[in-house]
Amino acid sequence: MSATGPEKKEVREVVAALIRRDRKLLICQRTRHQPMPLKWEFPGGKREPGEERVAALVRELDEELGIQATVGREVACIRHEYRSGSAVELHFYLVERYAGELENRIFRDVRWVGTKELVNFDFLEADLSLVRDLAAGKLL
Repeated sequence: MSATGPEKKEVREVVAALIRRDRKLLICQRTRHQPMPLKWEFPGGKREPGEERVAALVRELDEELGIQATVGREVACIRHEYRSGSAVELHFYLVERYAGELENRIFRDVRWVGTKELVNFDFLEADLSLVRDLAAGKLL
C-alpha cells in the first residue's frame, strides 16, 4: 500500500486459441526452459502495445505453429493473479479454420485431445477454470 492507496498491479494481456478440429482441441506443452516449465496451455501469447487482440493471436499462431488462423468468437476472458503477484488477463478465442500445415515451432509437445480429456493434463494455473468448463461441456 502506498500513501495514496493500493498500488495498481500491471496486468499482462494474453490472447489464446481454442483450435478445434474433429471435436478435439489443440493443447501445447511448454519446454523445460520456459517459465512454468512443462505445463500445458492453449497456444497464443502476449499482446503488443497498440496491437488488436485478434491481430495478436493471428501473429502468435503464425510464430508458434506456422498457421494462418481465421479467428472466431471470444469464448472466455479470465483474469488471474499468481502467488508471485503478477497478473494476467487471458482472452480465449475459438479457431475452427486455418491455412497452412500445423508445425510445432516452440513447444515440447502438441496434442489433439477431446474436451473431457483436458482435466488429465497439468495446465497452467490461470487456465484451470476454463479447462474445467470445457471438460464439463459448458463453453463449446
